[in-house]
Amino acid sequence: MAKNLVIVESPAKAKTIKKFLGSNYEVIASNGHVRDLPKSTMGIDVENDFEPKYITIRGKGDLLSTLRKAVKKADKVYLATDPDREGEAISWHLSIALKLEDKKFKRITFNEITKNAVKNSLKEARDIDLNLVDAQQARRVLDRLVGYQISPVLWAKVKRGLSAGRVQSVALALICEREDEINNFIPEEYWTLDASVKAGNNKKTFLAKLQKTPDGKAQIHSKEEMQAVLNDLQDEILAVQDIKTTVRTKKSPLPFTTSTLQQEAAKKLNFATGKTMRIAQQLYEGVDIKGKGTIGLISYLRTDSVRISDEAKAQAANYIEATYGKNYVSDVIKNVNSGKKIQDAHEAIRPTDVTITPVQVKEQLSRDQFRLYQLVYNRFLASQMESAQYESNTIKLGAKGYEFAATSTKLLFEGFMAVYAMEDENDEMRNLFQNIDKDTQITVDKLLDKQHFTQPPAHYTEGSLVKKLEELGIGRPSTYAPTISTILARRYVVKENRNLYVTEIGEAVNQIMLKGFPVIVNTEFTANLEMLLDNIEEGTVNWKTVISNFYPDLQEAVEAANEELERVKIQDEVTEELCDECGRNLVVKYGPHGKFLACPGFPECRFTKPHYEKVGVECPNCGKDIVLKKTRKGRKYFGCIDNPSCDFMSWQKPSSVRCEKCGKVMLEKGNKLVCSNGECGFVCANPKNQ
Repeated sequence: MAKNLVIVESPAKAKTIKKFLGSNYEVIASNGHVRDLPKSTMGIDVENDFEPKYITIRGKGDLLSTLRKAVKKADKVYLATDPDREGEAISWHLSIALKLEDKKFKRITFNEITKNAVKNSLKEARDIDLNLVDAQQARRVLDRLVGYQISPVLWAKVKRGLSAGRVQSVALALICEREDEINNFIPEEYWTLDASVKAGNNKKTFLAKLQKTPDGKAQIHSKEEMQAVLNDLQDEILAVQDIKTTVRTKKSPLPFTTSTLQQEAAKKLNFATGKTMRIAQQLYEGVDIKGKGTIGLISYLRTDSVRISDEAKAQAANYIEATYGKNYVSDVIKNVNSGKKIQDAHEAIRPTDVTITPVQVKEQLSRDQFRLYQLVYNRFLASQMESAQYESNTIKLGAKGYEFAATSTKLLFEGFMAVYAMEDENDEMRNLFQNIDKDTQITVDKLLDKQHFTQPPAHYTEGSLVKKLEELGIGRPSTYAPTISTILARRYVVKENRNLYVTEIGEAVNQIMLKGFPVIVNTEFTANLEMLLDNIEEGTVNWKTVISNFYPDLQEAVEAANEELERVKIQDEVTEELCDECGRNLVVKYGPHGKFLACPGFPECRFTKPHYEKVGVECPNCGKDIVLKKTRKGRKYFGCIDNPSCDFMSWQKPSSVRCEKCGKVMLEKGNKLVCSNGECGFVCANPKNQ
């Protein structure tokens, strides 16, 4: 019989750890939190020093019963939830729900789920850190107070069913601010001038860009100004004024934090923040690897530190030296000073064993797991490698006070670029520069003038929003993904082609928050609260003091908002589809399962029908619209809107392009189009990506 009981959050984590510990240990998963604040009421006793009223989460009764039986049989209990505030809080709730105060129990943590890490954690077992618990309680109570006090205001002033959140409201405000910047942006005209030139007897041309005009201007603002420049340079010969060769260094990147992993996965893999964290959690908790059993492939995924352990550095150095050579190993101690407090409890995100390469485990991983592991692995390896070195050649050409410049680069030492390319470097002109000196005759082949207009700031993507939240000190590694998921789920924001756009209802909620609760959406105030939570974690501030200082102002703002703010009317989106019963134009409504169409004549007319998203392609069978649908289990597919009369369906998005060989419909797969006729096999580039 097992004498030791280990309790973790997830079954996957339990399965991995069980293989490391052997028969003397029973490992059971709590499936996350077992206690929480009630959903039906605020659950905080404001009159009694803001004491939370925790209850057992519905559906966890049988699990707790099983855990209590296992606790009775065990001599010692280890709480092995995740190594962060929330994990500490889960362990604390478990200790209370399982009545462990009379039992010999300890808290263990590990930054990676490997045999050595888990076994070492047992040697370093400790008591629950109540400062960490209090920091998590403070966050939970703050969020509950904001949500349960402000949400009724939104119900009264906008519509029922809306809800407010502390960090989510700031994220929404940032997106709305950016939308206003874009809408108010006035483009300004400017022109650029390139000289296509030949050097000496070389027949090949290269481009030199206009850098300066005689009056020192860097930009030309109108066609008239540009024409004056062209007239001035007509028939002029450009002379070589300066040739400069420098060696520049590109530093290797820092290893991933939660934020930078989410940003890079969004940019390179097109992963949503929630998807990145979900897959990273799988890699952290453990994957079956041939010859090694179940092992966690990456270290803990919620961190804002770039610290790497000495053991991991040494292993990486040995691997890099053996694989690439000693001169590729970096001896620079890496750190980052962002001016903000770093929670250094965990290392940066890294592979648990650098000798387990992505290629070796590709067959055991799903496609998305492999791509994310490869990203983490290559970034970590690159962070431990030497900087790349480039030779930069710059030639300055001039005539009549005008200055043109052309630059080429040559890679001298690839360093970390051997595994992790940061950007494309241009060395195609290097050979053209080799024999140029100040006496070389430069021939102008043609002058290329081009009109441009300044562009508005880009819409936020999930990645750029995470970056902004981190820069402002808003939220922490564990909150970025839930924050974005929440504002998307509430339909305050929609995502199209990676970009985040505020909806009408999101704009209305933001206006209410700005007018009624300006402090809540103030970025500096929210960042200051995060610092106070850090102070609670360190034990320098009492968590209830933070709450008691915050609550009176919130209560006063709620009372004022209820009295002073006007009601906002949100118009339903009207469609061209007509009600089958009364002929009115149907409107888009939102239900628990998403959008649906309803008659605006409710309650007199109760007609509804499903709302399907048109994809802009005609059905190849009948010519009607192709729409996005879902199976009963929620899997997306594309089908004809006239189903069941027309039975066309496809798991891949159909294209308006027809196959050149057989005439069948082509399907979109990544950046390619593939013929839907399996016997044809015709593949071509997707014109949308060109």
